[in-house]
Amino acid sequence: MNALNLIQFENSLVFADAPAAGMSVGAIIGIIIGAVILLIFFFSFFPVGLAISAGASGVHVGLFQLVGMRIRKVNPHRIVEPLIKATKAGLDLNLNKMEAHYLAGGNVDRVVNALIASQRAGIALDFEKACAIDLAGRDVLTAVQMSVSPKVIETPVIAAIAKDGIELRAKAKVTVRVNIDRLVGGAGEETIIARVGEGIVTTIGSSVSHKDVLENPDSISQTVLNKGLDSGTAFEILSIDIADVDVGVNVGAKLQIDQAEADKRIAQAKAEEILAQAQIQTNELVSEHQIMQQENKAEVAGMRARVIEAEAQVPLAMAEAFRSGNLGIMDYYKMKNLAADTEMRESIGKTTAGSADVK
Repeated sequence: MNALNLIQFENSLVFADAPAAGMSVGAIIGIIIGAVILLIFFFSFFPVGLAISAGASGVHVGLFQLVGMRIRKVNPHRIVEPLIKATKAGLDLNLNKMEAHYLAGGNVDRVVNALIASQRAGIALDFEKACAIDLAGRDVLTAVQMSVSPKVIETPVIAAIAKDGIELRAKAKVTVRVNIDRLVGGAGEETIIARVGEGIVTTIGSSVSHKDVLENPDSISQTVLNKGLDSGTAFEILSIDIADVDVGVNVGAKLQIDQAEADKRIAQAKAEEILAQAQIQTNELVSEHQIMQQENKAEVAGMRARVIEAEAQVPLAMAEAFRSGNLGIMDYYKMKNLAADTEMRESIGKTTAGSADVK
């Protein structure tokens, strides 16, 4: 009985302590989760790892400085990592100036890389000038690299005409080097290409013959190079090499052919105009002749009508002469014989003329 009571008592203790044990486990889990969240927030807002890396690299950056960057919405990694790189390269840069350049929209890492490259190449470039170049929209690192290793700019095909009317097409390669001092505010590659093209056109255009250019292409390079085409640009022209020269069309001959064709058309137009005027005059003369013929025909018809009218009055006059006694019968027969004799003579004359024509 006592053993049974003892077992029941122990079971009651176990079941009584179960809720208390369950509450302690939940609290521990909650504390752990809260601690993890707090640590995540702490390490995200307080870049302790970055501060440790900076201290190990010999860059003295305080934790509160990094927190201040967070507050100013500046990514500390974009500032501290380039600063570590610059310090390892032996450059003495100011943290506040780097942050100011970042806030101005510049690329701090690219500026630091350019400063390191210029230091290795022995090119005089300070932080302020590098920042100015970067904020001007130019790639300062590429500029430093081009100062060390010149760049070759190839011009498009440039067509020009010599004085003899022959077209030449030239292509040039311009070797340039960046001038760091004139990089801010200086003209770019497009200006260099345009000026070189203008110089080539001027040089070819002033040549008396295209053969002179083909025999000595270097004359173009020397003439163009001596004009100082790199003034006001961000580059320094080292050399201008004519890569290719081709002969184009004979523009002078083509212009002469076009002029001859134009003269031919003008002469043809004038001839057609003269022909038209002559045709008009001819038509006018024909019209006048036709009018004169019509008038003559009308006049002949009128005269014929008057003759017929007069002939019609002859019998009347003869009858009147018979009645008045002025014409006798013998006179009438004499007149008839005379008319018959005249008609016979005319008939014989026509027959003789026809025989002569046949012979």
